[in-house]
Amino acid sequence: MAKKQPSSIDAHVGSRVRLRRMLIGMSQEKLGELLGLTFQQVQKYEKGANRIGASRLYDISNILNVPVQYFFEDLPSSVGTQLNGQGMSEPDREPFVMDFVSSTEGLQLIRSYTKVTDPRVRKRILELVKSLGGEDEETASHRPHLSAVTPSAAE
Repeated sequence: MAKKQPSSIDAHVGSRVRLRRMLIGMSQEKLGELLGLTFQQVQKYEKGANRIGASRLYDISNILNVPVQYFFEDLPSSVGTQLNGQGMSEPDREPFVMDFVSSTEGLQLIRSYTKVTDPRVRKRILELVKSLGGEDEETASHRPHLSAVTPSAAE
């Protein structure tokens, strides 16, 4: 029997739970404790493997101190057509950005980078990372930049 794939909406909501939890420095264990769940259940929510019910999402929004709408922000437009039953195509998301931002390393890098206050130093750091990644200007112009994550990165 084939393993059931999570709904793209459930996966998106779960990734937003994970992102917010990580941004405020809360562990899965702590969130689970506050919800009366195990950390494994929180993991399943964050992966989209288990759907989060409305009352549970409301509780999560209160614990993470964000409005419920936060979990639906940046929902890919093609997911909306799935809701209307007009199509079942995969969402046209940029997985590397959300995957990076949601990773421990990505979060550490972003936190450290945003603590650099000198715009010239921030620009040099960005140039260094681009050069280490082997990214040339041609490639860079066709991909979203870290500045999309940290608006003042290009200062």
